[in-house]
Amino acid sequence: MQNLKLDRPLVAFDLETTGVMVDRDRIVEIALVRVEPDGSRRTFRSLVNPEIPIPPGATAVHHITDDDVRDEPVLAALAGEIVAFFDGADLAGFNSARFDAPFLENELRRVGCDVSFAGRRHFDAFHIFRIMEPRTLVAAYKKYCGKDLTDAHSALADVEATIDVLDAQIAAYDEVPDTGAELHAFCNPDEGKFVDRSRKFAWNDDGQAVFAFGKYRDMTIEQVKAENSGYLEWMLGKDFGDDVMKILRDALEGNYPKRA
Repeated sequence: MQNLKLDRPLVAFDLETTGVMVDRDRIVEIALVRVEPDGSRRTFRSLVNPEIPIPPGATAVHHITDDDVRDEPVLAALAGEIVAFFDGADLAGFNSARFDAPFLENELRRVGCDVSFAGRRHFDAFHIFRIMEPRTLVAAYKKYCGKDLTDAHSALADVEATIDVLDAQIAAYDEVPDTGAELHAFCNPDEGKFVDRSRKFAWNDDGQAVFAFGKYRDMTIEQVKAENSGYLEWMLGKDFGDDVMKILRDALEGNYPKRA
C-alpha cells in the first residue's frame, strides 16, 4: 500500500454466505489479508461448511454449492485462527461495516467466541466509493486500478481488489484521509448512533434506546414495554443477535440501555 499510512496492522476481509440475514444465515467462505505497517502481508482463506443448505440464489452469486463445502471445516474449527488473525488490527473491507463485520462477529459468537469489533478503526472502501463514485466493486477496480476484476465474488479475489481500490482511492481524492484515525471517522460518520451491531436499536437525543425498525420505530424500549411487553417477548423468540437478545431480556426486567 503506497498511500494509506498504517500505524498498526490492517486486516481486510470478505465473506461469502448463505444469504444476507446476519441473524440467520451462515458463512460458506472467508478470506482475510493482513497488512503490517512495514507492508508485509499474509493471507487466510477457507471454504466453510455452514451446516445448513446453501440456497440456489446464493450459489448463483458466489458459485459455491453444498457439494463444495460438504467436507470443509465448520466455523468452530476455524474460529481460533480467525480471531488470532485480527489481533491488534484495524479492519477494512467493501461494505464490511454494514455487512461483513456484524455478520462475522455474530457467527463467531454463535460458535462460542466472545469477540467484538467495537472500538476498532474500520475503513470501508464501499463507503468511500459510494460517496465519490457510487458503483460496484468491479467498476471500482476498473476505475481506480485500471484492470478488469475477472474473478468477482471469489472471496480472496474480492479482498485483494478491495485493498488495491482502498489504497488508490486515497490517492485519487484530496478529501479522503490517509491516516488511520481520520479515515475511520470518514468511513463511519454514524458511529455511536446505534446501540447494537445489527442496528435494531438507536440512541435518541436524550440518550435513550429507541427502535430503529418496524412499527415501533423511534419509540423507546421502555415505552414499548409499557405499551406492549408481548412484542419484546415475541422478539426473544426470533433469530436476533446475542446483543439484541440481552437488551430485550434486560428490558423485560426493567433495565434499559443508557448512553454513556
